[in-house]
Amino acid sequence: MSRIDTLMDQLEEELKAASEDAVSERVARYNRLVQLAARHANLPHPTLGVQLVPVDSVQGNDYNPNKVAPPEMRLLRLSIAKDGMTMPVVVADDAETGGYVVVDGFHRTAVAKETQKVRDTLDGYLPVVKLNKSIEDRISSTVRHNIARGSHQVELTARLVTALKKHNWTNERIGLELGMDPDEVLRLKQITGLAEAFADKEFSRAWK
Repeated sequence: MSRIDTLMDQLEEELKAASEDAVSERVARYNRLVQLAARHANLPHPTLGVQLVPVDSVQGNDYNPNKVAPPEMRLLRLSIAKDGMTMPVVVADDAETGGYVVVDGFHRTAVAKETQKVRDTLDGYLPVVKLNKSIEDRISSTVRHNIARGSHQVELTARLVTALKKHNWTNERIGLELGMDPDEVLRLKQITGLAEAFADKEFSRAWK
């Protein structure tokens, strides 16, 4: 047995002995252990570093294009109540509040905040993975998550494309970052009347 394995066995015993410590202490240890394990694994995926943060420190963003109908929201609440939180919420640091802003998982966050049974079983915490992204990169990440689930709304996604244009993103970059081919970007323009947003010479050049 290696020295590290011996230390891990000792740590396991110590953690068992401290199982009745305050939740805040156990959560702090959990977060530190996960961070250590993620660095040890050294694989470039945020999901390896799930952290527990106070649920009330996580706020929704003001640009999420994904809306859930009431029946689906009820099913989400039931799913989390029955099966637990099986997917972490994706967040980024919020410089204004000192907390976090949701990149993906707004509705899971709402359930964790507002459904008392879920809030109680999480003891007021929320499992999150953190992305270090600028506001425009967070917008594009949110759209990618929604599109990947097939749950985005075309009109609101198009508004986000317009927002990215205001951040001086080229049409080519928008297409590449959102995984859209030229025809998809054109359809957004045609369906939503975004002619003004794309009425520039750069658009015609980018997709030739």
